[in-house]
Amino acid sequence: MTEIPTPSVPDFWGRAYTAEGITVYYNRRRCIHFAACVRGLPQVFDTQQRPWIQPGRADAAAVAEVVRRCPTGALHYVLPSGPPELSAPTTIDVRENGPNFLRGDLTIASPESADPAGTIRDTRAALCRCGQSGNKPFCDGTHRQVGFQAPGGQS
Repeated sequence: MTEIPTPSVPDFWGRAYTAEGITVYYNRRRCIHFAACVRGLPQVFDTQQRPWIQPGRADAAAVAEVVRRCPTGALHYVLPSGPPELSAPTTIDVRENGPNFLRGDLTIASPESADPAGTIRDTRAALCRCGQSGNKPFCDGTHRQVGFQAPGGQS
C-alpha cells in the first residue's frame, strides 16, 4: 500500500480529523460558533457526538465545500488527492453587531498573545470589532456578552 504524503499544514490550523480522502482541521480558539458547518453537514459536524467532526460521514468534496463556508478560519481541510483550498477575491463583510469577516489572500499580523500569533497567511478570518476579544485581533464571540452594537454592511 502506497501512503499519500500529506502536505504540511500550519500549526495554527489545529486538531486534525481524518477520513478517507480528506483531513479537516479545527482551531477552537478561532471558532465563534457561527455554525455554517453544523447547518451545512450536520451528520459530519455534530456537537452532540465525540469526536464532533466525523468527515467520513459525507463525500470529501462536500465536506471541503462546507469547510470553505466557515467565516472565521477555525476550519480548514486538505484533500490528499485533490486541489488545495484556494483564496477567493479579497472581501470584508462587516457584520451587524459582530465581527469583520475577511476572505481572500490574507496576511495578518497578530500579537504573541493571540492564537495564532505572529504573521500568518490564511484565506478566512473573523476580526474583532468590539474591542473586547480575549484573542485580538481575532473575534472570540465576546461581542455577544458585552452587548456590542454597530451597523453592518450592505446586504
